[in-house]
Amino acid sequence: MFFKKEIMKEITDKQGAFGTSSWKEFGASVSFDDTCRGIVRSVSGEIRRFERRGVADLFSLVTYEPGFLRGASVADKVIGRGAALLLVKGGVRQVYARVISSGALGVLCRAGIEVSFGEEVANIINRAGTDICPVEKLTACTESPDEAYLMIKEFLKGKKVKG
Repeated sequence: MFFKKEIMKEITDKQGAFGTSSWKEFGASVSFDDTCRGIVRSVSGEIRRFERRGVADLFSLVTYEPGFLRGASVADKVIGRGAALLLVKGGVRQVYARVISSGALGVLCRAGIEVSFGEEVANIINRAGTDICPVEKLTACTESPDEAYLMIKEFLKGKKVKG
């Protein structure tokens, strides 16, 4: 797997085992960087850390450990529409995004997922800053998490990303 399974000292220190602050406060305090792009906390309290860009780690989790996301809490640096549809497919309970697209926010709200965020943007922009994120564009035409999953699977195959 491409995500970390260890409980991270930084997370436990900042949040006090997730019992002393809201998920929004916790998510806002996470130091997202090149080694930590997102964090998932399962209902049992196990933590996973996303390290790869885009939706690759989330896709891997949905594919290989779908039960892990059921009822989980997620804090992520950027959540676009594709990631939101994967989160719905996974059955997460609550999400914090530092940046979230309007499309992603709509998907999560319609699914009844508790959402908090730092900044809402019209669309997630690609890494080059020249266009809309390819996964955001790819999933713009669907409301179905299952359909989005298949679209993202083909997209990642084309990029040669294991998932």
